[in-house]
Amino acid sequence: MSDTSIKFKEHSPWPIWLWLFLLFLAASLALAFWAALGNRWGAISGLVQILGLLFASQRSALAVEVSDTELRVGTARIERKFIGKVQALSADQMRQWRGPLSDPACFMALRFWIPTGVKIEIADPKDPTPYWLVSSKKAQPLLAALSNNNQ
Repeated sequence: MSDTSIKFKEHSPWPIWLWLFLLFLAASLALAFWAALGNRWGAISGLVQILGLLFASQRSALAVEVSDTELRVGTARIERKFIGKVQALSADQMRQWRGPLSDPACFMALRFWIPTGVKIEIADPKDPTPYWLVSSKKAQPLLAALSNNNQ
């Protein structure tokens, strides 16, 4: 996808509060290793945990891109001609769609730290997936970018 064709782009990394909480847990565990096994093992466990957190944060960040021809959510992609109705969801609506209203056949790209999102109906008769449910802090701009999908 070339940069000139991108109509919408969102990258949703971990929020600061999540980083602080996980760093606190890592420090607690490193302190336990230090107390039981000494300086070397305390430092090694702290380093391993920090590297693990950096890796996990990179792997779990959600990237959403809309171009003239396709929608990408993480590693998933769909041509825009197969996108049906798109609906921006409030936090309460999102909670309902990921819980009691959810269809087991739907595609979900959710991040627990993002309360809002969009529901994207799939208009491909060959695709068994009825809709995509995607977390987004910018649900309205994403809706606008997907609204004129007949290219």
